[in-house]
Amino acid sequence: MSVRRVRYIIFLRDVLILSLTSFGGPTAHLALLLDMMVEKRGYLTEKDLIELHALCQILPGPTSTQTITAIGFKIGGPSLAYLTLLIWALPAMTIMICLGLMVNMFEELDVSLEFLKFIQPIAVGIVAYSGYKISSSVVSTRTGFFLMIISTMAAYIFRTPWAFPFMLLIGGFITAFKYKKQPLEEKTTIKINWSNFILWISVLVFAAVLGGVTQYLPIRLFENFYRNGSLIFGGGQVLVPLLYTEFVEFKEYLTSEQFLSGYGFVQALPGPVFSFSAYVGTLSMRDTTIFQQVLGGFMAAAGVFLPGTFFIFFVSRFWEDLKKYRMIKASLEGINAVSSGMVIAAAFLLFEPIPPTTLNYVLILGTMCLMFFTRIPTPFIILTGLITGIILN
Repeated sequence: MSVRRVRYIIFLRDVLILSLTSFGGPTAHLALLLDMMVEKRGYLTEKDLIELHALCQILPGPTSTQTITAIGFKIGGPSLAYLTLLIWALPAMTIMICLGLMVNMFEELDVSLEFLKFIQPIAVGIVAYSGYKISSSVVSTRTGFFLMIISTMAAYIFRTPWAFPFMLLIGGFITAFKYKKQPLEEKTTIKINWSNFILWISVLVFAAVLGGVTQYLPIRLFENFYRNGSLIFGGGQVLVPLLYTEFVEFKEYLTSEQFLSGYGFVQALPGPVFSFSAYVGTLSMRDTTIFQQVLGGFMAAAGVFLPGTFFIFFVSRFWEDLKKYRMIKASLEGINAVSSGMVIAAAFLLFEPIPPTTLNYVLILGTMCLMFFTRIPTPFIILTGLITGIILN
């Protein structure tokens, strides 16, 4: 066995370890990547990792997934990168598919899901806290604050999947005109390899046409999630309002209770929050066979993870030259502000179907306070709510 192949196997083993131990979202994931990939293994330098993570934060798609996939790409090219993506996402994705099957089976057997009742308000508290954290870290100007407020109201009022991409584009367009406030840098000619961009757009068009012609739900799910994965800036929290609006309110594939329970569960799992898409895809196929439900979960997960992978492969090759353009950097202010507003709106949207009881208010506010003032891990909060629900039920 060649030295290179042994190195690839060791790298993939490291990725598997991270996928089973990485709790806490992109920020916590970055610390674990720094420890494993930089300090222990030396796959890249600390400076390279920080810059790569920063690039992934401003591209559509799941930040942690793009970062670790890009490391695989840097080490062994596309083949190793796709294996990295699979190994990183598969554990959490499999668990969420199994959870979707379990929820569907319980409902078919008329088994009460009352034991999940505490998970739902806890999930709302987590989303509300995420909205605060994201907005406080990326919104620092009057323009950004204004865009955040407007996008919060717009996301709450215009509950259609097509509203979100327009909001993101408008936000970026507005702040792009503030480019003169960005520092000047010496520009160089940008040499672009368009292959991965062409691959991204080709898959999008092909999936849309094939889904429209066949009306086969797994293909349509792939197209829906692929479209959403192409629009998400800011990680898994920003995914929530898009999926809730499209699959709960617009298409009614899931109930709000099912959606909130699944989102609460994914917070207790290691790995990418985007694996929540596998749960949504599974329950979207709940009136079909188990095989079809599993297929729906995998198609949804593939759809949401692939665009970010194509984007990071495409942009990383010329990012150093592109980021010197002031208009590009200026547009990120608006995109981040709108993303923050969408997460804040999600907290209100998710709160609506929850019974307005004193206990639910206490659970929402209590969750937010725990996350504000303590260092109790989110998975522990979720598991406590689940265990309490099981005992009391």
